[in-house]
Amino acid sequence: MKNQGSKLILNFSMLIEKPTGISNYINHIFPYLKDLNYISLANEILINNSQSNYHISHQFSPDYGSKGHFLRLLWTQFSLPSMYKKLAGNLLFSPVPEVPLFTSKCSAVVMVHDLIPLRFPQRKSALSAYFRYYVPLVCNQAKHILCNSQSTADDIVNFYGVSAKKITPIYLGFDSATFKVINGLKKMSQKPYFIYLGRHDPHKNLLNIISAFANFKYCKDYELWLVGGKDERYTPLLKQLAHDLGIVEQVKFLNYLDRQDLVRVLNQAEALVFPTFWEGFGFPVLEAMACGTPVITSNVSSLPEVAGDCALLVNPYDVDDIAGAMVEVIKENVRSPLIEAGLARVKQFSWDKTGKETLEVIKQFL
Repeated sequence: MKNQGSKLILNFSMLIEKPTGISNYINHIFPYLKDLNYISLANEILINNSQSNYHISHQFSPDYGSKGHFLRLLWTQFSLPSMYKKLAGNLLFSPVPEVPLFTSKCSAVVMVHDLIPLRFPQRKSALSAYFRYYVPLVCNQAKHILCNSQSTADDIVNFYGVSAKKITPIYLGFDSATFKVINGLKKMSQKPYFIYLGRHDPHKNLLNIISAFANFKYCKDYELWLVGGKDERYTPLLKQLAHDLGIVEQVKFLNYLDRQDLVRVLNQAEALVFPTFWEGFGFPVLEAMACGTPVITSNVSSLPEVAGDCALLVNPYDVDDIAGAMVEVIKENVRSPLIEAGLARVKQFSWDKTGKETLEVIKQFL
């Protein structure tokens, strides 16, 4: 039965029909908020069709790209305050750092996933401007800020000057029903392979990953599989590097795989190679560990928090360090303990834990 006390307004205007990223986060924590007296602001095809939904335009979602983001920001500033008042809200929860500014009549708790566009700004990028000028205003106005790691919490303090007392890091979960060890799989490759998961963004460090693989002592006997969305500005540089290093036949550029195929590919990989320059959290680390796959990842940002001492941590700027970890991780006396430790480590992360901790913070401000 719903708590009939203070009313919570859930800003789910950024939901998309085929969930990734933030939409996945919303879908996983929403069940833990249902016992509160809430109204969700979402378009008509999402979440549920109950009377607890207040329907808004679907054009605010990331499906509409930069235009959708711009329209959502306008809606947030000029329409959301009146909705908040009309719906008799006591607290607004936004899973992204977006709230009506310059009004004391809208109390809010917001979620900040990372500040990567500030650490790795791109020229003439609207996203960099959004994080440089808009998000700090939101963080300073919000009653409280959630984030997904202590690393992100530290960034909020250091970039925006927000008090650490105003921030609660809550680790995210992962899909443990899907990402798991599967025995007896049909072999997917004649050669053993390392795998990277993620987009082809500059901060993902793919140039150094490819260079490290070329320096890997046993490179000729292995492959490197790069799984994730390509970028027409950056992917050609990666392919050219593989060509220049003479490993073009061994570096496989794969698009995003569906979840079942991804689990099979992860299960059979020698290791996940994920030495990115920065992560707000780092789902691939947990997903690989849950599949019984050893992990090589960075010794910076949130990645040591997620991996603990259950992965080989490397300096992402040091190609030789990454290549050396590849040599180590194929040794049976190294990989077996990593696999065992990783399977134990992932049990500390669950959406149930994330949802319950999020609920407790929100209740404090209702």
